[in-house]
Amino acid sequence: MVDEYLSEREQAELLRQWLRENWLWLFSGIALGLGGLYGYRWWEGHHEQRSLAAEQRFTAMLAALERNARDEGVRIAGEITGEYDDTPYADQTTLVLARLDVEAGVLAQAANRLGSVMNTSRDPELALVARLRLARVQLAQGQYDAALATLDGAKPAAAAARVAELRGDVLQARGDLAGALAAYQQAQQAAAGGQVDPELLALKIESLAAQQKVE
Repeated sequence: MVDEYLSEREQAELLRQWLRENWLWLFSGIALGLGGLYGYRWWEGHHEQRSLAAEQRFTAMLAALERNARDEGVRIAGEITGEYDDTPYADQTTLVLARLDVEAGVLAQAANRLGSVMNTSRDPELALVARLRLARVQLAQGQYDAALATLDGAKPAAAAARVAELRGDVLQARGDLAGALAAYQQAQQAAAGGQVDPELLALKIESLAAQQKVE
């Protein structure tokens, strides 16, 4: 009777034959797997080195600005946004440059920088910071509708109080006192965790409420 299973010797011979026929593909697969592993580790180490270098340049930029060496700070900022544009420090640097633009009164350039971070940053928190600052710049430019549209795009519930207070500022500047009061009251209700200055917000509400009574 023919055995239902191959003998151990036959199985071993078949295995040797399979290895002879397929060794190239087998070792190629192993090599590719090891290459992918080492490639990933190399990329990860390279990325960490770039992030560390970007952090060092960012620290140097801040130090230069703190000692009022603006030209040096701006030069370093250009290095970060150019050579290290794939790191989070590029977005943070752009926010710093926008602040410098505001201090210099170059509001249009500040708005461009802030809009870029708002629309392209992969960090939701940085994108939100850029959005709020952009709305303030637009308010300073007298672009009230644009500022309100910018605030409409703010989604995180955690920022509800900040968004509502800033919306109140815009509406008040536009002359909509009733809308501003409602926005401030909304901010007061949503305030939590130090999002806004409660005393300043209360003063804004009292001031608007008094103005409406007089009118």
